[in-house]
Amino acid sequence: MTTVVIVGAGPTGLTLACGLARQGVAVRVVEKAAAFHTGSRGKTLNPRSLEVLADLGLGERLAAAGRTHLPFRKYFGGEFVNETEPFAGARRSTATPYPASLWLPQRRVERLLREKLAEYGVTVELATELVDFTQDDEGVEVHLADGGRISAEYLVACDGGRSTVRKLLGIPFVGEGDPEPLMVCGDVEVEGLDRGAWHQWFGPQGVFMLCPFEGTRRWQLQASPETDADGRAVAPSLESFRRLAALHTGRTDLALTNATWLSTWRVNVRIAEEYRRGRVLLAGDCAHVHPTAGGLGMNTGIQDAWNLAWKLGHVLRGLAAPALLDTYQEERRPVAAWTLDVTTAGMTNVMAGIGTPGVGVEAGRVGDLTGLSLGYRWSRLAAPGPDGPLRAGDRAPDAVFTGPDGRPARLFEHFAGDHYTLLGFGPGTRPALAGLPAHVRPVLLDDPSGDAHRTYGIATDTLALVRPDNHLALLAPATARQEVLDHLAALR
Repeated sequence: MTTVVIVGAGPTGLTLACGLARQGVAVRVVEKAAAFHTGSRGKTLNPRSLEVLADLGLGERLAAAGRTHLPFRKYFGGEFVNETEPFAGARRSTATPYPASLWLPQRRVERLLREKLAEYGVTVELATELVDFTQDDEGVEVHLADGGRISAEYLVACDGGRSTVRKLLGIPFVGEGDPEPLMVCGDVEVEGLDRGAWHQWFGPQGVFMLCPFEGTRRWQLQASPETDADGRAVAPSLESFRRLAALHTGRTDLALTNATWLSTWRVNVRIAEEYRRGRVLLAGDCAHVHPTAGGLGMNTGIQDAWNLAWKLGHVLRGLAAPALLDTYQEERRPVAAWTLDVTTAGMTNVMAGIGTPGVGVEAGRVGDLTGLSLGYRWSRLAAPGPDGPLRAGDRAPDAVFTGPDGRPARLFEHFAGDHYTLLGFGPGTRPALAGLPAHVRPVLLDDPSGDAHRTYGIATDTLALVRPDNHLALLAPATARQEVLDHLAALR
């Protein structure tokens, strides 16, 4: 019996599938495409997404496949202007093991997620298209293009900005978009260019950029589109890419070959009015689309899935009531609205800087693009508590403490999984850590260096309840065991 059907096998759907399968939920992932995408598309994982995927067991595999430092080499009118590196000097800290984004094409992220999903015995079902569905109080029936049916308890749509599921639900996708493409994109091979930097040519005629990928001959090309005699955008092609390269770089020694993925990108800023209707939920691009500035598209979808996976899993495992699923929209839709705002502002800055020497894509860095400061203080799941640098709803940071074996340990090692974690700061919390429900892991912190106390802003013996998605549920005095139990009981 299938428990959850996920429509769409991009990073959002695959992250959700892994998060559910790890909890023992019977999941099926259906994808209407006949083959997996080979285009690079998204190309960075921000630090918060790296924390999420490391929790799923992909940290080392991702690090081996990508690169964390990539200089931005900028040109104006074909002449070199300067070189910057947004994460220069970024080093692993006690608060996060991932201080810098990872440069990795989306297709490779998807492949690693599929490999992880296969470890749970689940494979993506290609050429399997949802055309309709029905739902009632007991479940959902998915109707496939080949006449097949799948019965499940829940359906989650991760099928992109043109989502069939969202349209069938009749949920408005509010916002606006430009009819004409702002950029052409593609994957190409390039000879005659240093692979140690992301090359960005800006100038009065527009922008032309080539970004290399680690361990491959491929580059991602992004450029202002070529226009025809009537001023209309020319469709992307290798021949057009070569003309654009000559126009923007002024170089005759660059050889562009083997163009594979060819695409266009239009400004589209939209958000779904609802993220849940009955037993059907929306995640990723089918719930929100926004400008590319800041590289938040793939990351926001992964973090949608991370928020939803533990909640849906806990409902299906009987650890929480179905009403917990209402907090998914409550928490993630405001984050999407913020993302639309900052990426729109970032894209405005980038476009305004095209005619200014030395301006590059980092002009789009508006607000925190690492994802580390994003939290849910407004959520009903955030228990009232004392004011401080950290409050309920915030991301729970990593920290170093002395483990039970007397060796240094990291909090993230204890957070990993689908359980709550009850941190006991100080010996006075020991009684509160005993006899907890099975899905709550107690951790008494021996913190002689004081690193964990400083990171959490805690001076006295304190309990900190951390959710399965590594956000703080509550902070309370050492003697407030009943408050912890009451908080958990309220979810059921």
